Amino acid sequence: MRDIFTTLSCLAALALAAPAMAQQTDATSDTAAPADTAAPADTAAPADTAAPTDGQAADPTLSMAEETAKDGVGQPYVKQTFEAWDLRCVRVPEGQQEPCQLYQLLSDSQGNAVAEISVFPLQEGQAVAGATIATPLETLLTKRLRLQVDDGPVKRYEFTWCSQTGCFARIGLTAEDLASFKRGVQASLTITPLAAPDQDVELNASLSGFTAGFEALQATTPE
Repeated sequence: MRDIFTTLSCLAALALAAPAMAQQTDATSDTAAPADTAAPADTAAPADTAAPTDGQAADPTLSMAEETAKDGVGQPYVKQTFEAWDLRCVRVPEGQQEPCQLYQLLSDSQGNAVAEISVFPLQEGQAVAGATIATPLETLLTKRLRLQVDDGPVKRYEFTWCSQTGCFARIGLTAEDLASFKRGVQASLTITPLAAPDQDVELNASLSGFTAGFEALQATTPE
């Protein structure tokens, strides 16, 4: 995202003072002052030079500061780290339960950050846990997301939506899926770039620390 700065130019008004010119006149001739030398009438200041009212910046193009909450309410933070996984929570007012997820940033073979996975527990339904997987915006959605744990079966998932920040798949994990995550070593996620539909990109998520992290995650989730 690019910040756009506007350069403001200030114009200074020049005050011109006409020099007084003394003239000797014949004592017998009466001369009247020219009309254009008459004293100017009082004039009001231009509207754009008026003083700003309370709470209003003199220049409407300036962005004024807005204070953030001192207690950090609404701010995400890493509560605890479990090897490859971070337990990320969002600060809430005192006395409320913080929403938390198990998070890992995924990189390609060149070490470039490409995707994210966030895992959260569920209380009801066939899925005992869910995961949100974020991929680059130009992902070929029709190829879907492919997920494999170690040498287990490859499972395909539909993408849920795309926004300006990327494309997202919200997937459900059954008890069997969750068990494979806990006993596994690595989860492989495969996506296909829109610009190269014949080439797949495989991203590896380490499952080191997942079991302890998920147990800590469940402890933060109200029954």
